[in-house]
Amino acid sequence: MQKEYPRFVSLLTKNTVALILAGGRGSRLKMLTEWCAKPAVPFAGKFRIIDFPLSNCVNSGIRRIGVLTQYKAHSLLQHLHRGWSFLRGEFNEFVDLMPAQQRIEESWYRGTADAVYQNMDILRNYDPTYVLILAGDHVYKMDYGEMLAFHAASAADMTVACIDVPIEDAREFGVMSVDDQQRVVAFHEKPEHPQPTPGNPDMALASMGIYVFNAEFLYEQLLRDADDPNSSHDFGKDIIPYIMSRYRVFAHRFSDSCVAAPGESAYWRDVGTVDAYWEANMELTKVTPDLNLYDDTWPIWTYQAQLPPAKFVFDDEARRGVAMDSLVSGGCIISGATVRRSLLFSNVYVHSFAEVSDSVVLPDVDIGRGARLHRVVVDNGCKIPEGLVVGEDPEEDAKRFHVTKKGITLITPEMLGQQLHHVR
Repeated sequence: MQKEYPRFVSLLTKNTVALILAGGRGSRLKMLTEWCAKPAVPFAGKFRIIDFPLSNCVNSGIRRIGVLTQYKAHSLLQHLHRGWSFLRGEFNEFVDLMPAQQRIEESWYRGTADAVYQNMDILRNYDPTYVLILAGDHVYKMDYGEMLAFHAASAADMTVACIDVPIEDAREFGVMSVDDQQRVVAFHEKPEHPQPTPGNPDMALASMGIYVFNAEFLYEQLLRDADDPNSSHDFGKDIIPYIMSRYRVFAHRFSDSCVAAPGESAYWRDVGTVDAYWEANMELTKVTPDLNLYDDTWPIWTYQAQLPPAKFVFDDEARRGVAMDSLVSGGCIISGATVRRSLLFSNVYVHSFAEVSDSVVLPDVDIGRGARLHRVVVDNGCKIPEGLVVGEDPEEDAKRFHVTKKGITLITPEMLGQQLHHVR
């Protein structure tokens, strides 16, 4: 992809601090986030969702990063400690962890803007020229340097990254309208009746939850918003609508900064529901998926445990360990079982005569002998009983498990009567 403003990028990224908002529960993922924050949910076999914005930062040259956490953050903090401690403080590079700690007010984070406000003393000490605000729960590859360059060239006070989404999905986003210069002229957070883009009534221009601020401008707006008793202290609901008509707010098209080879489409996924999570993982089993994880020019970094290679055993006619059109991670053993069009995370054991198809199986799952799983998401640590059949009778499945509108069945240890998290 040709860079439109190459002279800006290195200096801009060096003078930028990125803040990743990673405190949300992600309730639409149902029981998958019962014990961890959404950004910590595993994705694509060996990663976690937060690895994508973090990798985008490092690959873009932004190496001063703060991660704001709150909801059940233990597994997220553990992952960040193990996998993201390679940046060197001697060179003013870091991934700082910012849990809700009531630094300014005796309250937890009350909104996205409040989360940044409560860490403003730390942010000031970093002394950035620009602040990049990121959501920690989307999957995409993006060169933030391009967005920063657009922001500087536009003399903007704030820039919002945006993407075209189907009009029926736009109710879940902040929807904006722009003029010919890409200046934002209207913005509505999760509108009941989204405004379509001009000339295309089937699409709307949606905020990606990615913002660039001039640092001093951001401080001013956070202080003003904190003093407003009627504010919900959210960027989409409060900050953007207030500043839009008073200051220079611009929209940056994701297509101008997405990382994709010629001919590849721009990839961005909100994996906020069980259906969307299943679909995004299933896409990766295609021969040529839309998300290229094998791109060594824009690698996705993560913590990788030291595990043995995946193993496939038995080659008898009725008992053959095979996996077709699937991703199988380290530590897995396919023992005389059949796996089709599925994604197996680390340390999954599939016993003899079991069948797994069109499924996402998270780490440390044991699938019993003769079990049949079809179109399921299996949560961490489940022990699937011998002979269990899921995905063939939705009405029967719904008596024990969570079945989505699109027929995907979510299985968690608690649903199987297996208590991995003891609270008493």
